[in-house]
Amino acid sequence: MFFWAGQAVAGWLSYNEMRIEHQLAPLNLTRYLSSSHFIEATSENWESEFLQMGLFVLLTVFLRQKGSAESNPMPEEEGEEDSGSAEHSIKSEPSAARQRPRRGLGRWLYEHSLSLAFFLLFFLAFVAHAISGASLENSERMAHNEPPQELLGFLASSQFWFESFQNWQSEFLAVGAIVLLSIWLRERGSSQSKPVDAPNEKTGG
Repeated sequence: MFFWAGQAVAGWLSYNEMRIEHQLAPLNLTRYLSSSHFIEATSENWESEFLQMGLFVLLTVFLRQKGSAESNPMPEEEGEEDSGSAEHSIKSEPSAARQRPRRGLGRWLYEHSLSLAFFLLFFLAFVAHAISGASLENSERMAHNEPPQELLGFLASSQFWFESFQNWQSEFLAVGAIVLLSIWLRERGSSQSKPVDAPNEKTGG
């Protein structure tokens, strides 16, 4: 919330500087928070975060990295990790997991609810990015006496995909870094780190 507030204030000041340069009246902070400039910048960042986490959750089902704290156990380690897990009480399961039958659409949705939630949030942020980005682009075109651009035209533009890809690549760079660095590095007390005295080849936190 602190950083979002910082983004709002810095973006408000920057956007008003641009408006003054184009001989337009500056916006107060309340109006700026509903402007396409603020919504576009926010949704663009959220979009990349939700895509990153959705794919990370999904890919960790199938992919392994030996020694990484972010990976599920390797096949030879699973027996050690699962010891005693079958003894848990049925009552401790979430209510959705206790539903019968164990197959069907409802059960499937629950089993994949985490990745589905992230991809839904990504889709909503993507749509907000596209709509607010097109609105911002048309505001700038209007300031330069240029014809407006339709939403589909903006979606096909290099500017839209440049904004998207520059955020997506940075998010996956961060994921790749933590997956690999957690093999050798430790942070005492962090759930993202293996125990300090764990060997490098140990997979999982």
